[in-house]
Amino acid sequence: MVLSKFMPSNPKFSEKFAAAARNAHATAQALVDLLENYTDVDAKVQRVRDLEHEGDRLSAEVTTLLAESFIVPFDREDIIALNDELDDLVDDMEDAARKLSLYGVEAPLPAMARLARVVEQQCALLAQGMPMIEQNNKIGELTRIAKEIRALEDQGDTISDEVQRTLYHGVNDVQGMIRAMRGGEIVNLIENASDQAQRVAKTVESILLKNA
Repeated sequence: MVLSKFMPSNPKFSEKFAAAARNAHATAQALVDLLENYTDVDAKVQRVRDLEHEGDRLSAEVTTLLAESFIVPFDREDIIALNDELDDLVDDMEDAARKLSLYGVEAPLPAMARLARVVEQQCALLAQGMPMIEQNNKIGELTRIAKEIRALEDQGDTISDEVQRTLYHGVNDVQGMIRAMRGGEIVNLIENASDQAQRVAKTVESILLKNA
């Protein structure tokens, strides 16, 4: 049983998670900017990487806070899961941005920007909902947000499927094959971020239902 049902808990957890969600949204916005305005690529990739480092810092602070806290707002395993999932969400976006630079991609596939925009919308919803994580009277609102995030994840799957169906059309040389493989890898990383955003939403929803 979670002791926070009967005793005051540490509000810093919800503050850290809210900050991590805002950072994830900022990362998604930076990735969208990179893909939709594909100029100054190295500087924009570095911006994404800086935000990923900020996500690592916030994640480490949650881990330290958990180790130092006797009273927690919800189950420790849920805190660990949510912390890891938010960190992985930002990592996937940073990995996609880094691969664009590493592979020297001259022009990203249009689907990459469309997928990144889906992730940006998901992260905006997470940033909106995360401050409510300890508010039992917000279950309905957070359930609505989780539903919207799931619907966006379905959109992301559709975009990714379209890419996979056409990725190798007209490819008849080694260099074209390499470009297609690398493009597919980056698309998969952005889709992974969309999947990860849904996992974060499910964990938040589960936490609220457990502690209602």
